[in-house]
Amino acid sequence: MRDSRFLRFAGLLWAVTILFGWSGAMQNAVAEPFTVGPKVCKECHIAEYKVTTGTKHFTSVKTVHKDKRAKKIVRAVGYKRMKKSDTCKMCHYTEVQKKAGGKRKIVAGPSCESCHGPASNWLKIHNDYGKGVKRDTESAAHKTERLQNAEAAGMVLPSKMFDVATNCMSCHGLAAPGLDEKSAAVMLDNGHPLNPDFELVAYSQGTVRHRFYPPDVTTNKELSAAEKSQLYVVGQAAALVRASAAIKKSTHEKYLAAQKKRIATATAALEAVKGSVPAAGALLADPSVANGRALAVAVKGKDLSSVVGGMLPSKYK
Repeated sequence: MRDSRFLRFAGLLWAVTILFGWSGAMQNAVAEPFTVGPKVCKECHIAEYKVTTGTKHFTSVKTVHKDKRAKKIVRAVGYKRMKKSDTCKMCHYTEVQKKAGGKRKIVAGPSCESCHGPASNWLKIHNDYGKGVKRDTESAAHKTERLQNAEAAGMVLPSKMFDVATNCMSCHGLAAPGLDEKSAAVMLDNGHPLNPDFELVAYSQGTVRHRFYPPDVTTNKELSAAEKSQLYVVGQAAALVRASAAIKKSTHEKYLAAQKKRIATATAALEAVKGSVPAAGALLADPSVANGRALAVAVKGKDLSSVVGGMLPSKYK
């Protein structure tokens, strides 16, 4: 009798374990963010979308795989087609899903979520202006709370420029967190470009600039000299953090040389400003994400153009 009750209890326990284990797995799958694609962003950000569709990033989906170098690199990392390569998709494509666990489809080159994070978990929060309220009538308090909640759900806000810059520096520095040492080495040996001189102001204020802010949402606003100096420092901070992490995971000569150059350029910029921005010294001592974010907060509102003005680019890409 005791054995019978024990077996029934054990069977029930097993069933509960399987049920809740499966349920937990399903919740984790649902919670995993995925990319929804730039056309969803277009519904509200029409001007920004129009700008991005004219960039090399966006249109590269139709061209990048046709490059002779690309074909050689793809074969070297073990794939027949670039669009099927998980290694290439890290940086070169926007791959969307309609639902969690759904089929993935490449729709563009790098686009909105490449910088601002996969939107599946934060899109509804970001778009909720309040019951019966439209975007242009939302209260300041509600907007602040809405954006805080969207950020908590995974959105990389435009105002959090260090995090946006980190995304840029990861791909342009061949330092994406998911890129392993062996793949990076093979890619370089087969002609993959790695530009250690990539700089955020030159890039972000050129063809990809999309600064449309209320109340005038039709003008693509330019940065002031002071704002450019801030962005330059934040960009170099992100470069230092990403390069410092990347240099630890490879022994490849060309890869190391490029990361060392990125670190040297960033170090020069941060050394120049640390007298007026102590957070720069802290970042140099410990190039962590936390210190990078702290620096971005510290330079906000400062005019550092007299210090780094000579380092700023004269042309934009």
